[in-house]
Amino acid sequence: MPVVKRTDIDCTNASDASPRKQLFQDHFFFKAGHERSLTQIKFNREGDLLFTCSKDHVINVWFADNGERLGTYDGHNGAVWTIDVDSQSRFLVSGSADNTMRLWDVESGKCLYVWEFPTAVKRVAFSEDDSQIVCITEQRMGHQGAFRIFNINREDDGTDQSKEPVSFFNPIGSKPTLCAFAHTPDLILSGHESGKVALFDAKTGEEVLSNERAHMDVVTDLQLSPDRSYFITSSKDKTARLHETKTLTVLKTYTTETPLNSAAIAPGKPYVLLGGGQDAMSVTTTSLRQGKFETRFWHKIFEEEVGRVKGHFGPVNTIAVSPKGDCYASGGEDGFVRVHHFDESYFRAKPYGDLQIEN
Repeated sequence: MPVVKRTDIDCTNASDASPRKQLFQDHFFFKAGHERSLTQIKFNREGDLLFTCSKDHVINVWFADNGERLGTYDGHNGAVWTIDVDSQSRFLVSGSADNTMRLWDVESGKCLYVWEFPTAVKRVAFSEDDSQIVCITEQRMGHQGAFRIFNINREDDGTDQSKEPVSFFNPIGSKPTLCAFAHTPDLILSGHESGKVALFDAKTGEEVLSNERAHMDVVTDLQLSPDRSYFITSSKDKTARLHETKTLTVLKTYTTETPLNSAAIAPGKPYVLLGGGQDAMSVTTTSLRQGKFETRFWHKIFEEEVGRVKGHFGPVNTIAVSPKGDCYASGGEDGFVRVHHFDESYFRAKPYGDLQIEN
């Protein structure tokens, strides 16, 4: 296993003119935990475990505090595109290019159930109460993109699951790429290839609401706030946006100069984290920042960039912030997982200047 490293990260501000722009430092460890590029990373609710998946067919779980690998979940025969873990850290669900969705026992690593589909599973997500899973299967080979919702039997050992979904529907129009349960469990929130975000009725499949111009290009990530009242999206159109879940109104826009693959909301602090970068084929040799492979910190309210963290040797594909707010993780095209623990200066910073914000 690689040596766990500790160092200070250079977080360079775009400008030091504003008192709101605070420098912070952190320490990190990185792991060459995968042989191919990372596709998604997820913390559990307690923030002590980190789950990672990759195009190398493997799912790993790590201790978030020291980077020790706890184990792997082996069984997929294709790239693992997506994972989610329930609120009790009991079940893990994964979706893969092998056209299956799998349910795992987190503690033992045992595969409990396999659902088979005609095409690849591009996104999976648990409902807030862990009673259901929603997934998106890819539009391909004559099959339409589809949403499926499954009831999850949490009795006994978890192996007795229903093969058939309780809801199945094909959205009309742009291909869906992302999904999650919205602020209420009877609505599914989705991101699409055209840049659209939408809400669908979980039972009927009816499109309840949409914002066709949420982005100008494919939506690459969608992450909800802890209370699901708002969410953040990233896009190849080089922006990330904060939206109200109930109305799909765009609340804030964070405009960068590089395609974005992921965006996350920092709990307890008014920051959002953005990651992306152009692949090597798209980067000119005259670029000042070869590929722009940094995690960018933006002030969630003021829409100002406040810092960057360098490190990956390829585009940042996925970002997650610990629910505890003490660290974040990034997964790259380079196959590395990097976990950054924030220093005291991050927590002492005054993101609103001298303004006092009451909770």
